[in-house]
Amino acid sequence: MNGFNKSDHEQILSCLTDDIEWEMPGTFHLFGKESFDKEIENDAFVGNPVITVTRMVEENNVVVAEGKVIVKKKEGVSLMLCFATFLIWKMQN
Repeated sequence: MNGFNKSDHEQILSCLTDDIEWEMPGTFHLFGKESFDKEIENDAFVGNPVITVTRMVEENNVVVAEGKVIVKKKEGVSLMLCFATFLIWKMQN
């Protein structure tokens, strides 16, 4: 989340696996790091998003983060979104 707040591609991508999926229902569904990287700074928006995590829950190998995003569009209006991010990891032997 901190990486997104400052549009730090390297920090964001270092946390992801190659099979990452990013879905914005009704807008887009991306697969893979390359597609994810291209969407980090979308030309329709200006400045950096402000991301606030409101709740985080961890159980077994799953973390769920909920929060909100505020980002300014080029037209001058702000877009406010709510999100839920599901992170699943596998323990390595």
